[in-house]
Amino acid sequence: MQHRPAKRGSLGFLVGLCAVAISAGLGIQAASAQDATATAVTSAKPQSTSTKGMYYVDFRARTAASYGHAFVWYGRSGQRQIEVAGLHPATESVIPYIVGHVLPVLAETGKSYGDLDEEYLTASYRVYMDEAQGKEVIAYIKHLQATSPVWNAATWNCVAFIQTIASHMGLRVPGNHLLYPEEWVNRLRALNGGRRYMASQPTAQAPTPRAPAVATSKPSTPLRQTVEAAPRT
Repeated sequence: MQHRPAKRGSLGFLVGLCAVAISAGLGIQAASAQDATATAVTSAKPQSTSTKGMYYVDFRARTAASYGHAFVWYGRSGQRQIEVAGLHPATESVIPYIVGHVLPVLAETGKSYGDLDEEYLTASYRVYMDEAQGKEVIAYIKHLQATSPVWNAATWNCVAFIQTIASHMGLRVPGNHLLYPEEWVNRLRALNGGRRYMASQPTAQAPTPRAPAVATSKPSTPLRQTVEAAPRT
């Protein structure tokens, strides 16, 4: 499903169909509310404050016809080419999206409609890396894309997908993968003190949820994993 954007505040006609799935996640969301008050992690910045030529991952949220969508931009600053990674149902049909609130459905992990349009952006948090870090993280993102064939609103959704990336990078992440994408990205920034650079050493984190069993080869994360996403794609 291509997650076509809607104007801010519009939940679309699908919300009613998905009410049961959303309510199942509210308990988890309440339990993770304490995360917002967690102590932010800070790290030393590189000697130079210039980000020109550095690698980056930009955690982003945008509006959509339902809950919104979470995804990442990644690449090297100064280059016009923008790579996009995000988990979403594979077709524009509403049927897989509805079914995906109960069962895993086939997914795509690249760009969806609206991901490059700043008009629909609701939150963004960019983290820069040196060349060695950037190449390793980009390789991980591509591997995660290649090994995530399904989407499920409750277990392996768009926010769970990008939170796995954040965890691998050593960032502190919220503890609930059922938050709205905008809220999740804003919490991610707050938990990490808004720091702009990836730390050289990871910090300990809680376990991350796994993709549905259909995806038999989820990559291991050498740094750590925690996932909290919104079934919001």
